[in-house]
Amino acid sequence: MFKSGFVAILGRPNVGKSSIMNAFVGEKVAIVSNRPQTTRNKILGVANRSGVQIVFVDTPGLHKPRTRLGEYMVKTANDAREGVDAVLAVVDGQHIGEGDLAILNDLSQMRCPKYLAVNKIDIVTPEVLMPQLAKLHDISFDQIVSVSAKRGDNMDILFSLLANAMPEGPKYFPDDMITDQPERVLCAEIIREKALLNLREEIPHGVGVEMMRIEQLSDHLTEIHADLYCEKASHKAIIIGKNGAMLRTIGEQSRMDIERLLGTRVMLKIWVRVREDWRNRASDLRTLGYEE
Repeated sequence: MFKSGFVAILGRPNVGKSSIMNAFVGEKVAIVSNRPQTTRNKILGVANRSGVQIVFVDTPGLHKPRTRLGEYMVKTANDAREGVDAVLAVVDGQHIGEGDLAILNDLSQMRCPKYLAVNKIDIVTPEVLMPQLAKLHDISFDQIVSVSAKRGDNMDILFSLLANAMPEGPKYFPDDMITDQPERVLCAEIIREKALLNLREEIPHGVGVEMMRIEQLSDHLTEIHADLYCEKASHKAIIIGKNGAMLRTIGEQSRMDIERLLGTRVMLKIWVRVREDWRNRASDLRTLGYEE
């Protein structure tokens, strides 16, 4: 008997949803950073084990939207609930707030198996963790598991619980397919991740990446052109940096990850463009893949 199914990963921004999915899949299929709202689209990650295939649906963090992009992200996360075989909610063990509890109480009404991962136990002391866990005593979930996606604590236990909850079904994806994202989207997300990791606090939410061209010049060399959007001329100057130092850093870090992804050497060219208030313009959101 082969088991398979879809599991939606839901929770507030920056609790480690993408890190958990990457750990289950065994490869980096969703970018991660310590910035809230890193994930903007629904991303599928395929995890294969003996006798079971779980398709994880990583979602943007649930939050109060302030832009049209934010509204799209929240809608994407809510739509991901439809048709799944189980839900994996995630909270940060360092602090479980009222927003987390409201989301958990809402998810507890869903008529499917529900599991809760209390993440980041590798960076929280028992003295801090125990009072946070006490806040969950009224939460109606099938099981609560304290985990560390980064270190791997209890991740095998959590996966086994999810696997046992899957119905008998077909293999939805071949064994060598770990995500539904095309290469050009993965490349764009890698560039955005490096921007998130290197830029100041006020800039990352206003950064978007459009892939302009990917051309395989030979079996061993691929040329990539990308536009990195920001919302203000002052942000453009910061992204480029003194004598181009910041953009060079973003480009070098991106190139190394893209080369691992594509298996070839990469010639990467990034241009920084100002598009004021692009997060509220439907045409720009469609261009960057954030509007249907």
